[in-house]
Amino acid sequence: MARLHGRIAVITGASRGIGAVTARRLASEGAAVVVCDLLDERGKGVVDEIVAAGGAAIFIHLDVTSQAQWQAMATEAQAWRGGIDILVNNAGINFRSGIEHVELEDWSKVIAVNLTGPMMGIKTVAPLMRERGGGAIVNIASNAALRGVGSAAYCASKWGVRGLAKVAALEFAAAGIRVNTVCPGVVPTELNAGQPYVQTTGAKTPMGRVATADEIAGAVLFLVSDDSRFITGMDMPVDGGITIGLPR
Repeated sequence: MARLHGRIAVITGASRGIGAVTARRLASEGAAVVVCDLLDERGKGVVDEIVAAGGAAIFIHLDVTSQAQWQAMATEAQAWRGGIDILVNNAGINFRSGIEHVELEDWSKVIAVNLTGPMMGIKTVAPLMRERGGGAIVNIASNAALRGVGSAAYCASKWGVRGLAKVAALEFAAAGIRVNTVCPGVVPTELNAGQPYVQTTGAKTPMGRVATADEIAGAVLFLVSDDSRFITGMDMPVDGGITIGLPR
């Protein structure tokens, strides 16, 4: 039997990149997937792919910075399948500016999407998971949450996501809700295509390359499945070893 048979999974930022690959991966393991994003047509395309492959999915428009839209999404997901068992907080943005040059507007937007969004997601979904006897939440952070990088708002937001997950893991453990964090290395997507740091990071990585979106999705699958049923509050780097040091 598929590892996620009968479970309902909500994935944010799921119209492309890591989110889309994760949506297809969880659906292939039997989850009914709620694809959430601002990009309606792209998101509906992911749903069509999942359904064509024999899975179950719907698209719900979601701005993760809007508490009202989080509530509306939860209501629609409940009406569709009766609840929510899995939440993957994947939506994120980045402005590659250091502290001296970052604009306050850009800083605030990154924090709103990358940190406040996951907080509101957990706040909205955890009570529904409690009603169903438990659940699994995975926040997608970055290996920038494990070290310093030259992107002030992004790095700060991803460190914050790790802290948020640890607080949530403690707060909801008694309800059977596990909360973990995946910290990807650089993953080539259409958002960073052609950026010099993609190739240079791969060259510096001990395993000699950057990650693939499917490798990140595999880590998420593990953390939302029963294979990790006694794991909560963990940070899982999926970065080829770059956060442990540089090869000689």
